[in-house]
Amino acid sequence: MNISLKGKIALITGATGQLGRVMARTLASCGADIAVCFHNNSEMADQLAGEIKVMGCRAVTVQADITNEKSTEKMRKKIKAELGDPDIVVNNAVIQYKWKSIIDQSPEDFQNQFDSCVMQSVYTAKAFLPAMIAKGSGRFIGINSECSAQCSANTGAYASAKRGMDGLYRVLANEAGPKGVTVNQVAPGWVISDKDREAKTIDHRGFNDSSYARIVPLARRGTDQEIANVVLFLASDLASFVTGVCIPVCGGNVMV
Repeated sequence: MNISLKGKIALITGATGQLGRVMARTLASCGADIAVCFHNNSEMADQLAGEIKVMGCRAVTVQADITNEKSTEKMRKKIKAELGDPDIVVNNAVIQYKWKSIIDQSPEDFQNQFDSCVMQSVYTAKAFLPAMIAKGSGRFIGINSECSAQCSANTGAYASAKRGMDGLYRVLANEAGPKGVTVNQVAPGWVISDKDREAKTIDHRGFNDSSYARIVPLARRGTDQEIANVVLFLASDLASFVTGVCIPVCGGNVMV
């Protein structure tokens, strides 16, 4: 069985990040044209778009602040003009910050996590769902985290924002479902990505033997590609009757 996204257009926010770049390559490898959304890393965005074009797919780079509604709408207009209306939206971007206890964490950190997890999805839903609804089909996918289920110490800003995101997606699944649009989430664990490979912090099998890996039922960290594979599934016709779910991809570290 082959997965084909030929003729589909996919937007990936945070596409230049550790997970985003692998998602972009994976969806393109199955034929999707890709809108590479980036915030600051224009060099990686251009490189990624070049790789996608070599695969035989169309690609456009678009700079956007996904916490700003006007910037998101500007992004929509550029993608529509250069590629068309996206059939697939993957909300992957998130603001990075230093984790602290709730008492020590600044209010600004709570706000920026809410903006990048919840409001990003609100703005992209407003921008891109109307065209999906008009076509009677579409895939709206959010990247959540195992942290939202674990609620570990020092994750207050991140976990609360991801939990808010989870509620939003479940409501949106109910609202968009009758229109033929599926709404789902992928919740990665702590996975191996390019920065680990470049730092050579993994062992000869490709998996590092960290204290984290020892508590995971599958006894290892996952990889960025394993996250991208689940995103690909949800973006494909194989997931045509799947909506309103949040799939943990963390080796059993979270079980639902």
